[in-house]
Amino acid sequence: MNRIVVVEDEPLVGRLLGRVLGGAGYTVTVVGTAVDALTAIRTVDPNLIILDLVLPDGRGEDVLAELMRFRPSSRVLVLSSMTQVATRVGVLNGGAVDFLAKPFANAELLARVNTRIRTPTSSQALTATVSRYLRRAGVEIDLQERDLVVDGRRISLTQREFMLLFHLLQRAPEPCTRAELLERVWGTKFDTGTNVVDVCIRRLRWKLSNEMIETVRNVGYRITA
Repeated sequence: MNRIVVVEDEPLVGRLLGRVLGGAGYTVTVVGTAVDALTAIRTVDPNLIILDLVLPDGRGEDVLAELMRFRPSSRVLVLSSMTQVATRVGVLNGGAVDFLAKPFANAELLARVNTRIRTPTSSQALTATVSRYLRRAGVEIDLQERDLVVDGRRISLTQREFMLLFHLLQRAPEPCTRAELLERVWGTKFDTGTNVVDVCIRRLRWKLSNEMIETVRNVGYRITA
């Protein structure tokens, strides 16, 4: 049975989420603080984490950052009334797989949860790769350390940067659409209304220090030789 940790400091909302998700067959653990969230996640080893951003002892963004440090394969669905574009972009770039605004419809919540739990994690996407290094089109990445290697120098990549570069290299020299990248890298099958793909591409271009990532007009992006 799939396990979900809900991090929500409003008792009424926490009970509602527990009831809705439990009724759908999930095993649900509800906590109300950042400290309890990290403890529960380590104990429960959930398939999905639903995370509020406003907590009594800290920021949800800090919980997300800590999760990406010790459990980078975590699926995190952010559930928040903080719906500004900058906030949505920030948590999606920070490792969350989805963002749902409060107030929410129970049916949409369940649809999002079901989709996220079915989506393979970044680690699962790499299990078929045998070699530690992927070398293609003049680019080398370390699949174990998840670093970019340029002229013998190691350049750190965020989880999203790594998965985006990995997918572009796997498809090179074919172009990848934004919709494809959103699905394969961010795990979403619909337009989030943000420019997370373009932001991540800009960061990768800066780290590659060249024009290797080409914009294909009206399509998306590709790695060129």
